[in-house]
Amino acid sequence: MDRISELPDELLVKILMSVPTKVALSTSILSKRWEYLWMWLPKLEYLHRDHCSEPGCKRLQSFLDRNLPLHRAPVIETFRLESCSSHFKPENISMWVSTAVSHCLRELDILHDDTEPAKSNILPSNLFTCESLVILKLVGEILLDVPRVVSLPSLKTLKLQSVRYFDEETLQWLLSNCPILEDLEVDLRDYDDESAGKLTVVVPSLQSLSLYIPYCQDIDGFVIETPNLKYFKLMDHSISDHYCLIEKMPCLIEAYLEVKLPDMKSIIGSITSVKRLAICSEAIMMLGEGFVFNQLEHLEVCFCTLFSSDRVIELLLKASSNLKRLDFSFMDHHVPQGEPEERDIVVYILKHALHLKTATIKSSESSAVPKFEMLEELALSPRASATCQLMFD
Repeated sequence: MDRISELPDELLVKILMSVPTKVALSTSILSKRWEYLWMWLPKLEYLHRDHCSEPGCKRLQSFLDRNLPLHRAPVIETFRLESCSSHFKPENISMWVSTAVSHCLRELDILHDDTEPAKSNILPSNLFTCESLVILKLVGEILLDVPRVVSLPSLKTLKLQSVRYFDEETLQWLLSNCPILEDLEVDLRDYDDESAGKLTVVVPSLQSLSLYIPYCQDIDGFVIETPNLKYFKLMDHSISDHYCLIEKMPCLIEAYLEVKLPDMKSIIGSITSVKRLAICSEAIMMLGEGFVFNQLEHLEVCFCTLFSSDRVIELLLKASSNLKRLDFSFMDHHVPQGEPEERDIVVYILKHALHLKTATIKSSESSAVPKFEMLEELALSPRASATCQLMFD
């Protein structure tokens, strides 16, 4: 017998944990000593690249049907499944997940790529009462139909990307039964025939929220009530008329807004305590005056329209009395551009920023204004701050 095989089972399992699941499974043919060691693995990952063909999917399905119920690990830390097309039957996936849940599952990650709309539920009912589950990630053609009995007392991270919801109450019913949820990411489906209706996110414990509403998503509106939120990312590209109601976020540290709603007051009013903000200039112009960011220290502005850049900067500087850092970039549909307007903004800031210490200008190779020419013009521009140093990167 080789010296590695003489090691205790615990060490051998740790060795197997350091390699992909597919490799770990292949060690079962080495000898009787290795035949069942993989069944103690606490981390199981069955990835798309390992079984992308139809024969490969059938072999994996047969293997899991036969062996997963015999798994010996008392705790499954991670169960990750990437399925392609419709090669896996919904009832099989449901059985595998149910088996993993019975082993005190801590993380479930499913990517279900199917060409047909999700009609069958691949998520077993015991998943929604799993007391050990900490992380849940669902991506693709997955029907989220939450049963009436739900209790996820340990869930802290939830990611839902392009899944289908049974109805507009499904998401909030799930969220209301996750008492310590901290991190939530919701990406709605693009080009969906069905309207998302009303999206509601009311989670007192939530600290991070990322919400993406695609261009062609038909949505009535969304309601957000997350009083302890620290990080907020909202990308609302929908062209449909919809409302937004957002309660104040007094604990907010960082926010990223890519929004073009006619009425921005609810959104801006909810994030006035933010310390770091990234926002498009169009959103500022739609808002107008009257907003104040008393705690804002770092501001990033994307000029992606033909709005007056001087006016945008003026509004932002007036609203942000404690600002320490200002980053801005010119984009055309969020593709970097090099235009003379960049120089005009810098000139405006130099002229009006009384306490500015350092101004660093970065110019791309595609800039319409040569670096030396821009530097020469800016060096001769009047500065409100006598101590301001101009640097060109």
